[in-house]
Amino acid sequence: MMKYAICNETFEGWDHQRVCACVAALGYQGLELAPFTLAPRINEVSREQRRELRKQAEEQGLTILGLHWLLAKTEGFHLTSDDPHVRARTASYLRELACCCQDLGGTILVLGSPAQRRIPAGATRVQAVDYAVDTLDQILPTLSECKVRLCVEPLSPREADFINTCAEGMEIVRRLNHPQIGLHLDVKAMSSETTPVPELIRAYAAHTGHFHANDSNMRGPGFGEVDFVPIFQALHDSGYTGWVSVEVFDYKPDPETIARESLRYMKECEARIQA
Repeated sequence: MMKYAICNETFEGWDHQRVCACVAALGYQGLELAPFTLAPRINEVSREQRRELRKQAEEQGLTILGLHWLLAKTEGFHLTSDDPHVRARTASYLRELACCCQDLGGTILVLGSPAQRRIPAGATRVQAVDYAVDTLDQILPTLSECKVRLCVEPLSPREADFINTCAEGMEIVRRLNHPQIGLHLDVKAMSSETTPVPELIRAYAAHTGHFHANDSNMRGPGFGEVDFVPIFQALHDSGYTGWVSVEVFDYKPDPETIARESLRYMKECEARIQA
């Protein structure tokens, strides 16, 4: 059976305890957190606060699986900066995020954050890959110590100018060649590729550490034209055992409807796949 989670920024303005209660009542097993919903900088969230956030989730039977939008709404961090000092500062912040993830009981960091990974002016994509690899290489010991896996997220050309395909994401993963580095797959992003989503899942499943469920229209699963039956069939056939986490960018009509109907649709699709 699939393990279902949802991202907490969907519940904009809700306090953490209320989010946990709602998500658990609807039938989700996990919650994925965006750091900017906790504080402007993750180091402003104390160890005591982290323990309380984890406790509130676990009291509802939920797992905080990890963090995404890692660098969103921050200043001074950039994965692909041509300045080694900026890369070192970014690596330091990513290490703190890994420690926070561990404190929360999570094991996954999803590296999306398109604004903080743009190709620098005057640089080539090849140079940007080298810069990104250098930044991430600096955090590998911390990922191992915290038992946290960082998953590189390809994003569509509409969102980012760097790492737009699964193949480009795998280039980073292969260069780092480390068990705590994997690939993240997102239905919305994969929908921008020429290869069908189920084929991409089968091709990259062995390296996939996390999965976001959404529609190409930026809404939840079942709120658009994307058929999740072949997607879930591909996940099943590939032996994927990680989380399937709902991430949306259009928050209409309201958080509870998004969460409830997304889960209902996904469970219907899962029931239709062939064992």
